[in-house]
Amino acid sequence: MEAFQCLTSRVVVLPVDNIDTDQIIPARFLKTTDKNGLGASLFADWRYLADGQPDPAFVLNRPESEGAQVLLVGDNFGCGSSREHAAWALLGWGFRAVISTSFADIFRNNALKNGLLPVVVTPEVHRALIRTFTQDPAQTLTIDLETQTLRWLDQAVQFPIDPFSKDCLLRGVDELGYLLSLETEITAFEAKYLTG
Repeated sequence: MEAFQCLTSRVVVLPVDNIDTDQIIPARFLKTTDKNGLGASLFADWRYLADGQPDPAFVLNRPESEGAQVLLVGDNFGCGSSREHAAWALLGWGFRAVISTSFADIFRNNALKNGLLPVVVTPEVHRALIRTFTQDPAQTLTIDLETQTLRWLDQAVQFPIDPFSKDCLLRGVDELGYLLSLETEITAFEAKYLTG
């Protein structure tokens, strides 16, 4: 997976609470075990009209959203079923981070394991971010994972992340990649253990 260190991007604002994984990626798109192409189905029931054409009123279909890598959403994002496809679809569209006041645990874990950074902020910071990026969609936000800091305009706030997930994201490895990076130490331990 791609390492996440420091990202500066425009922000897509979708301030809806309780967006569940079936809204992120509807169940009819879960027939694949391949991540490729799922970005086209992200928020499919909201993005497209009944005739299959993009809904111009939906935020992802607006010109200012093109190329943005940060999604700012409401509370309790990713609730519902445990489908990993939700993180795959967000990454497939081009998002590298999602900001909310809270995430469903399974979604948060799936996101971290796939290189998508879930950023938790306080309700006060959340309101400030929504206000800023709704008023000026061209404004950018910087996410510095090393310092765990969000920066925009003249504001800077820190966000929490567990040390293991942070290390994996900074290095661009998932849990298996982390274990494989310790192969030399594991081999040495096994040799010592077996020889007693």
